Amino acid sequence: MTADNTQATPMIQLRSDGAVDEETLAYARTKIDTVVTRQGLPAVTGEVRIVRATAHHADRPWSATADLHVGGHQVVATAEGATGTEVVDRLQDRLRRQTDKATQAWDNGHRTTAPPWRGGSRRSRPATDSGSAAEDSRTA
Repeated sequence: MTADNTQATPMIQLRSDGAVDEETLAYARTKIDTVVTRQGLPAVTGEVRIVRATAHHADRPWSATADLHVGGHQVVATAEGATGTEVVDRLQDRLRRQTDKATQAWDNGHRTTAPPWRGGSRRSRPATDSGSAAEDSRTA
């Protein structure tokens, strides 16, 4: 059974499958908010899904998947764990690393002005002389 729970942030959906308790969902909301509302991040949208397997013999019955869009980059992170808090902590660590990478790529590729070949301003380059002042004084 899939439950569509309240959102972690206005643009991040938090969903759960299986017997996921409210305490784990609340913990996940706070951890996800910590990652996606950091200063300097571009707009973040997407979905986080937490699943608890019904098989009692599974070593890691908890799993979590995040599919987010950070600026223009897609960030996908998955985690497995024995408990709900363990899987949320692992997912938070992976999301933080991936969003940091996406933010760095966004910063490096994001231009505020058009490039020179599209009508943007060029940086002023210092004028270079072909000869030195000493050569000019010898010829005069």
